[in-house]
Amino acid sequence: MNSKEVAQLFDLPIDTIRYYERVGVIPPITRDKNGYRIYAKRDLNWIFLAKSLRKAGLSIESLIEFATLAQSKENVRAAQKQILQDQLTEINVKLEEMMHARDLLEYKIETFDDHVAKINAGELNDDEVEELWRMKHFKKHEIPLAVE
Repeated sequence: MNSKEVAQLFDLPIDTIRYYERVGVIPPITRDKNGYRIYAKRDLNWIFLAKSLRKAGLSIESLIEFATLAQSKENVRAAQKQILQDQLTEINVKLEEMMHARDLLEYKIETFDDHVAKINAGELNDDEVEELWRMKHFKKHEIPLAVE
């Protein structure tokens, strides 16, 4: 596969793919006798992984470290796995935060009309204002922070 085909396949600019190769996010791509990149399945897997992990928030630096470890001749599987584990933990924390925000929005939408009616009727005073930060029911989405 050539660069244009790969860019179309993964909906990435060619410059991004070349940047990933240049900085070490993906291993060096084999070139033909004219110097054109020829992508093998292994290369496509690396590009897919890089794109997916970037979308999930993994930094370029972490991707470079992961790829560098993969190309090392030493046994570095534990270090690679730890990079992935750390990212999973970070994503789970973000998911939990988003679920709490979602729960709050659902609650506010469900109770909106009642609150507006009370305010308009003068029935809601400062002592009756909800203390959402103390409410426990926003913890209904518990996400494990690590998967062993």
